[in-house]
Amino acid sequence: MNRDMLRQARKLQDQLLKAQEELAQLTVEASAGGGAVTVVMNGKQEVQSVKISPEAVDPEDVGILEDLVMAAVNEALQKSQELVAKHLSPLTGGLNIPGLM
Repeated sequence: MNRDMLRQARKLQDQLLKAQEELAQLTVEASAGGGAVTVVMNGKQEVQSVKISPEAVDPEDVGILEDLVMAAVNEALQKSQELVAKHLSPLTGGLNIPGLM
């Protein structure tokens, strides 16, 4: 590799690291059950918070609450993945590079 290519590779690596740091600060929010369960997730696909309204808690039917939490987490994960793809696409040219996030 010539020096110019190495310099470009280092610059891209620095840009990707900066983008990943920025993504850790960005969040998405998703809810299920008309807002009964709300999940906030960051761009690193880490759950930041889960809020459950008291009305969603029925000791006689815990399964509904479990389904709402799962639905909200899955939606937040999808939104977070879309956020990552949108945030990194200018750097990757739209390529899906495994291991970036």
